[in-house]
Amino acid sequence: MKNNQTKMKKFLTLTFLISLVPLIAGLYGVLHDQITYSLSPEYYTKFKFYQFRLAEVGNEAIFPNPRIQVAIVGFLATWWMGLPIGLILGLVNLKQKNSKLFLVSTLKSILITMLVALVTGLIGFAIGKIYLAETGVSWWLPNNLIDTKNFIAVGSMHNFSYLGGLFGLIAGVIYSLNASKKTRIHFFNKRFIFLFM
Repeated sequence: MKNNQTKMKKFLTLTFLISLVPLIAGLYGVLHDQITYSLSPEYYTKFKFYQFRLAEVGNEAIFPNPRIQVAIVGFLATWWMGLPIGLILGLVNLKQKNSKLFLVSTLKSILITMLVALVTGLIGFAIGKIYLAETGVSWWLPNNLIDTKNFIAVGSMHNFSYLGGLFGLIAGVIYSLNASKKTRIHFFNKRFIFLFM
């Protein structure tokens, strides 16, 4: 009976996480894009706003308060990554012995995923600024760019951030497997000590 209750609680927690993680991923994207907009407004006004169909194609998309459109782009670009991340990390953490440990371990692994994605993105920005902007890129660039260097650096950061999501997911899975192993060892040790008391 207790085992069935634990399974039901875990299932409900997993359902909650699969619903929550896309929202977390979307909010991460909003924050990420607010930062990159500050570094290169042109990346949005001459590229992203068109890519996400927030403006008609033209010279430059100008909005009264572009940060709102930047937030929309950030959310739309990342929310969907939360679905596989939440599902995979949730399933890996099901090995935890109860729903509380399951929730805590999964949330920690999600945090690790986001931190790895952020650090990878920052590395991408540095590579874009120091190397790619100097050597040139084969991507499409708008003809009327004023700050090409920062446009390339931010583009590189965005590309690396998606790669960082994958690296982060791998790091989150590794953390989850280790956390599950430690919990099982701790649980076994407590039972072993109890037998000899």
